[in-house]
Amino acid sequence: MTDARPPYAGTRYPRIAELKAFTDYIATGWGTEPVPANPVAGAAEAAAEHRRRLSERLPGETVVVHSGTAPTRNDDNEYPFRADSDFVWLTGCQAEGAALVMTPRPGGHDARLYLPPPFRPGETGFFRDMNHGELWVGASPGLPAWAEALQIDVEPLKTLDDVNLKGALTIQTVNPNFAADHDLETSTLLDRHLSVLRMVKDAWEIEQMRLAVDTTVAGFAEVAREIPRAIRDGLGERWLQGTFDRHARTHGNGVGYTTIVGSGSHAPILHWTRCDGPVLPDATLLLDMGVEADSLYTADVTRTLPASGTFSAQQREIHDLVEKAHRAGMAHVRPGTKYLDFHFAAMEVVAQGLHDWGLLPVSVDESLSPEGQYHRRYLACGIGHHLGLDVHDCSHAEYEEYMDADLEPGVVMTVEPGIYFHANDLTLPPELRGIGVRLEDDLLVTETGAEVLSDALPIDAAGIEAWTQARLREAP
Repeated sequence: MTDARPPYAGTRYPRIAELKAFTDYIATGWGTEPVPANPVAGAAEAAAEHRRRLSERLPGETVVVHSGTAPTRNDDNEYPFRADSDFVWLTGCQAEGAALVMTPRPGGHDARLYLPPPFRPGETGFFRDMNHGELWVGASPGLPAWAEALQIDVEPLKTLDDVNLKGALTIQTVNPNFAADHDLETSTLLDRHLSVLRMVKDAWEIEQMRLAVDTTVAGFAEVAREIPRAIRDGLGERWLQGTFDRHARTHGNGVGYTTIVGSGSHAPILHWTRCDGPVLPDATLLLDMGVEADSLYTADVTRTLPASGTFSAQQREIHDLVEKAHRAGMAHVRPGTKYLDFHFAAMEVVAQGLHDWGLLPVSVDESLSPEGQYHRRYLACGIGHHLGLDVHDCSHAEYEEYMDADLEPGVVMTVEPGIYFHANDLTLPPELRGIGVRLEDDLLVTETGAEVLSDALPIDAAGIEAWTQARLREAP
């Protein structure tokens, strides 16, 4: 034994790589087993068609799309990596630090994927790179495995240094260091084209959306069964949030966005993601939740449940108005209608209902006018959005391409009216304060109308009560 304490004794900065005896020894004696690349079935074929569609829109342009890198959470700890949605749409690949390059040729584009090779035994990065070395994070597919799985040419990322990319179009979310290293400027034009293309889902994408929605509906049931435990054991909103998040991670890639669980006075708070309050037995419980499938397509569904299984008279009256607005909005989701028609239809119902309750200081027409919008005090957000790889999908499209466009078959969107009576809103009578209700469904525009993908969950108050009571009886 020796008392010597070398400078490489710790693991924070593995200077042990400087020690020849160690590096020689750790470089040998490892078995190897090929790791296949396993993109979601059908993703490679769908991505090839997506690239073809983009190529048609941008003839003669070089396109570069980066998958991104995991952001730092704190110090040397990173958040889990999630690939850029445009990159996934164009490649079917979810590898970190990768880049797709589409170069123009007569009649289209050639596509090549540049990937950082994994650090194998015998390479310094194998044991030194704590974020990407296989000793630290496990084995990963090699470049030939990716090329075979994705049916695309794959090269080591470092060879991209020899490719002239000056003048290429790249997305706004590209890794800043990557953009600077390759003399790239972000392009709102490319972002816009990708958003417009992603608005209309193909058959494979619709299949992924159905999977995400069905898995989400199952997650709602899991959460509802845990309501008694959350109340009885004082585990609160956080327990229900964790229940859904565990379900999403078990049956998909994870959650598509931060799960919202709002009980009582938290229900009117639009983005109540802290989920650190109790679950109140006599209050409404607003659940806004979505599973992100392994393909990264996400659902986005909201229901407001009575934690006791039965709405109070006040809660039911508010829920009935939201349901009426919800049905009015969904009725306007069909081919050939303007995208915003559903929004205005639902808003008219909400404004009329609030006026009937004596809550508006002006007439319904004055409130609905562009100069008024008094009803929006109790419904500040919009009534829905496109849905897909991102929960607020296609957000880089121009106004006329998104808000003022006609709906067409293949569009997947949400309809989500709500009424949010905040606990500290002194314009409300005391009995209404602290009640929030939202209904949100995911709809697929079809040739003849729309299909409600999330219709396994009821939307009427009586149906929700019966559904909730059934889940409460199943509680552990």
